[in-house]
Amino acid sequence: MHTYAKIVDFIQNLYNTQDFIALHEPRFLGNEKKYLAECIDSTFVSSVGKFVTEFEEQFARYVGSRYAIACVNGTAALHVALHVAGVKDGDEVITQALSFVATANAISYTGATPLFLDVDKQTLGLSATALQNFLENNAKIINGKCINKHTNKHIKACVPMHTFGHPCEIDTITQLCKEWHITLIEDSAESLGSLYKQKHTGCFGEMGIFSFNGNKIITSGGGGVVVTDDATLAHKLKHLTTTAKLPHKWEYFHDEVGFNYRMPNLNAALLVAQMEQLENFLQDKRKLAHLYKDFFHNSDTFIFVQEPKNAQSNYWLNALTCKDKKTKEALLNYTNEHGVMTRPLWHLLSDLPMFQHCYNDGLTNARFLQERVVNIPSGVRL
Repeated sequence: MHTYAKIVDFIQNLYNTQDFIALHEPRFLGNEKKYLAECIDSTFVSSVGKFVTEFEEQFARYVGSRYAIACVNGTAALHVALHVAGVKDGDEVITQALSFVATANAISYTGATPLFLDVDKQTLGLSATALQNFLENNAKIINGKCINKHTNKHIKACVPMHTFGHPCEIDTITQLCKEWHITLIEDSAESLGSLYKQKHTGCFGEMGIFSFNGNKIITSGGGGVVVTDDATLAHKLKHLTTTAKLPHKWEYFHDEVGFNYRMPNLNAALLVAQMEQLENFLQDKRKLAHLYKDFFHNSDTFIFVQEPKNAQSNYWLNALTCKDKKTKEALLNYTNEHGVMTRPLWHLLSDLPMFQHCYNDGLTNARFLQERVVNIPSGVRL
């Protein structure tokens, strides 16, 4: 019987402490202080400096993309990716309602309207079946554009999110987007180190974005990045994130409206050091996930959320699916009252006041999961 007290005891033993256990916290175990000091001594602490370039090259090699463009945070990365993809006022962008608010916020920054589709219960990410059903019933191709038959608006892009680091069925989603002339931009904010069919998340669409917020698997306090294999897009991304300033030794000339989105060298110094630790972090997190899996194996009350078929997850945040909403609330109350931080899923984006007017397909699976899923401590224990 997995009583709430036994769950708390198990987690405290995992982390070898009776003190407060956070859901996820950063670990600085390597060259972070050394590289920060070097950055400070160089006086190049803003968006120009060797660590920015070093990180971009290091990150692109790791995920297997040709280019990586560092940004101030993941939301800015997604916004500028949508912008360079040509998403504009009046367009529509398909995404999932089960996501952090930044996904829909970035879409809104462009003037486009989010369309919220359901997720898979197994992956927690955008359902390829829901996407196919929506397109077949609601869209048509006119002059090479995907048009919503009901609103007559251009469905310009699709933004699936790899929830908690578990890859969605991204190969099928990629194929559907190609067939329907929709730009695919992956929200991989949570999935650094996650693979689908041996290919890194973020590298299936035209662009992918990652986040390095303080609670992510590696962090620079803030920070984000856009990855792409397209040289033209990469050039445009770097240009626009640097206020669209034309290169010159002393002149300040900007040829279009740009964004002050480039990552500072200070943050990049942290990330270079964090990247050196990434494989150790991933190994520890997968070990932790296996320990949780074994502990909850015979439970009739909680199901541990495991990596989907054909995927290797980073297990950024471990999760339990409770048997009902009452059990979820009881687990949240007991654990948080006893020094173990747990949290529920986000409110569905389609239920938030600023997005209630947006289309959704009923969101059967998303609502089932929202009523039952709880995140449990997932920090690296090294």
